[in-house]
Amino acid sequence: MKNLTENKYILIGLTLIIGALIGWLIKPSSHQTISTSISDHQHENEFEEWTCSMHPNVRLKEPGSCPFCGMDLIPVQSDEESSDPMAINMSSTSMQLASIATAVVDQSSNSKSIRLTGKVMADERRHFTQSSHIPGRIENLQVNFTGEYVSKGQRLATIYSPALVTAQNELFEAQKLKATQPALYEAARKKLTFWKITDVQIEEILKNKEPIIEIPVYAEKSGYVNRKMVDLGDYIKQGASLYTISDLSSVWVLFDIYESDIQWVKKGAQIEFTVSSLPGETFSGKVVYIDPVVDPASRVAKARIEIRNPEMKLKPEMLASGVFESGSIGDEKSLTIPKSAVMWTGKRSVVYVKNTTDAGVSFRMREVTLGPAVSEGYTILDGLSGGEEIAIRGTFSIDAAAQLAGKPSMMNPEGGPVSTGHNHGGMPGGQEGKQMQNETEDHSQHQQSDHPEVNVSVENFEVSQAFKDQLKEIYDAYIPVKDALVATDPKVAASTAKNLLTSINKVDMSLVKGEAHMVWMKDLNVLQKTAEMVVSEKDVEKIRQHLSPLSDQLYQTLKKYQVETGGYRQFCPMAFDNKGAFWLSDSEEVLNPYFGDVMLTCGSVEEEMN
Repeated sequence: MKNLTENKYILIGLTLIIGALIGWLIKPSSHQTISTSISDHQHENEFEEWTCSMHPNVRLKEPGSCPFCGMDLIPVQSDEESSDPMAINMSSTSMQLASIATAVVDQSSNSKSIRLTGKVMADERRHFTQSSHIPGRIENLQVNFTGEYVSKGQRLATIYSPALVTAQNELFEAQKLKATQPALYEAARKKLTFWKITDVQIEEILKNKEPIIEIPVYAEKSGYVNRKMVDLGDYIKQGASLYTISDLSSVWVLFDIYESDIQWVKKGAQIEFTVSSLPGETFSGKVVYIDPVVDPASRVAKARIEIRNPEMKLKPEMLASGVFESGSIGDEKSLTIPKSAVMWTGKRSVVYVKNTTDAGVSFRMREVTLGPAVSEGYTILDGLSGGEEIAIRGTFSIDAAAQLAGKPSMMNPEGGPVSTGHNHGGMPGGQEGKQMQNETEDHSQHQQSDHPEVNVSVENFEVSQAFKDQLKEIYDAYIPVKDALVATDPKVAASTAKNLLTSINKVDMSLVKGEAHMVWMKDLNVLQKTAEMVVSEKDVEKIRQHLSPLSDQLYQTLKKYQVETGGYRQFCPMAFDNKGAFWLSDSEEVLNPYFGDVMLTCGSVEEEMN
């Protein structure tokens, strides 16, 4: 019995061991199971969260729009290892969602086609003033309206001159003494020649022995009368102007050359142009002169061409549209990149360079030095090499992802902690609003003499009328602040600046998208901080210092978003130790906010803001 029991236990043990061994052999490895699970999890949750580049505290489980500003959300990237810790990794899916496109930097021709606008003008060298060489009374006008064409030698008017009659009588008396006093005779004769009386007329007077009572005035040049300055019966002095006459057989066409294009247009360049009133006709001329000074208001210089006009087709004040095909500047070919690849930060220009490795695709910000703008984009003077690949579309999405990851970005070139965003009017408060308020207060305390840099943009944006109306409200709230400084009243200036700050904070930034939104963020920062400085300041001279950057930023903002105010931009060259400063006004009358009553009318109107 004992042996039977022992055999039973041995059989059971062997059965369990064999079963375990078979189970182990047919069971998949634990490593294989974990690997599959992780892979599936990563695939299903490649983008578990979506956030806003301007409000990184937003975290949503699916793509869409930011509940605060309306910007498209971007995926929160996973923290993958990268060979370059300063680069931002992008998966192929995220690049597709962000519509990112890239291109290889290559050499191309740096020629440029420039479209020009201009105006036909009379040749200043062909203006002539017809004067009277004798005093008297206008007895007759043969040419009595402007626009009439006159030919050289044509009779224009008749003048009765008592002084001429007296001079002729003196000539008659001197003629009697000609033999004994020839000098007296010559002096009397020369007096008439000084009045443009011809020798033939003088001989006729001596022959008839009767003085001429009325003397005709003849045109000394051919052209069109563009101004008549006398009427019948007027008494005039010697040398008085009767008409101004313009010869239009040759005219000027003055084209506006923007500051950024001046380097392309040279003296002797050929410009083809048309005028809207002469459809189908094309004119051509060479540049003979370029203004040495750029207009401070319009930022253009005039390029002049001269063109023959024998048929008088071209009339002054006609509008002309021209095309200038430039040659190359410097080398025939140079590195060029599309304009869409460049991000502007005021003083710096940056691009995102793509790098592909076994670990995946990454982008790193790089500062570049731009050369002249060309037809394809910009030439590159420094910062890129031929063959490198850069982002040409979707750069703002890459930059936003870099900001969120604390990598070098346009707004933070050194990298670092993620910004907490902006606290705008109509947005929730909470910890984010308090933190932004504290940052603004700290910044305001130590920046009284170091104002935020004005955000200047050479690009204009198409935005909704609702957004323009809100910017117009900022301008309307700015005017009382300026008026208070004209009256040298710091209390009223600080009080009205509160209304200005309210108008600034009320702007609904969800009304602008894409690049226009990013630019507005930077404008808003300057407007807020300068307005806060005015509100917190009591000294009138310090308030005036804050008005200058506030005015400059408001002007730039209104201009880039094309807001019509009907106001004026005015300038005082003596403000701040002759450094000069601008301000905005709703009246053309110059009332200086930087000096008040001390120099109330010092300044000039630089631009009408329409």
